[in-house]
Amino acid sequence: MTKLSVNVNKIATLRNARGGNIPNLIKVVRDIERFGAQGITIHPRPDERHIKYEDARDLKKVVSTELNIEGNPLEKFISLVLEVKPDQVTLVPDTVDAITSNAGWDTLKNKSFLKEVIAEFKRNGIRTSIFVDPDNKMIEGAKETGTDRIELYTEAFATGFANANKNAVKPYADAALFADDLGLGINAGHDLSLDNIEFFNNSVPHLMEVSIGHALIAEALYMGLEETIHKYLALLK
Repeated sequence: MTKLSVNVNKIATLRNARGGNIPNLIKVVRDIERFGAQGITIHPRPDERHIKYEDARDLKKVVSTELNIEGNPLEKFISLVLEVKPDQVTLVPDTVDAITSNAGWDTLKNKSFLKEVIAEFKRNGIRTSIFVDPDNKMIEGAKETGTDRIELYTEAFATGFANANKNAVKPYADAALFADDLGLGINAGHDLSLDNIEFFNNSVPHLMEVSIGHALIAEALYMGLEETIHKYLALLK
């Protein structure tokens, strides 16, 4: 089945809104794993407005499935990843003031930089993934950086699907086939939800992992975290 990695940024956002430690991020992460999720994703940003850098250090001690750290490979982020040594690092080209990630890498213009960063992570035994649009040129450029995987940026699919355009998944299916031919592993994330995940998972071949945060936490407000995770796991089989 496709693995589910739950992004817990929104849990940290809620905690930070009042200070203190409610909800307790560590307890929530342990519960998410107990409910069956196969991974935990965090995206610490420079302003630490949700996940704090210390959270990454704390989570490394307790995550028993797979820890995935996302972020723009600025110097501080690189140092954190090399210190924590997560199972996977996902490189995302978001600006410092970005509300959320909104584009994949231009792997051609940034090839030399990405190649250097990825080589350092791989020397430290960290699997790497690059956030990309479903564009064969960008995927081919990703291959040349030495990355292990790509993460397909799925906002365009989600928008199309919400407007009854099921053909919006075709570029992702084609991109996944192309990436697999190049020997790249395939992850996906952004705006995936209970409404669209089954169709996406059934339509995109070779999908290894999806990272879902905002929608999952919002859905859990109505259904509860355990039931929501169980629903995702059932749809990802």
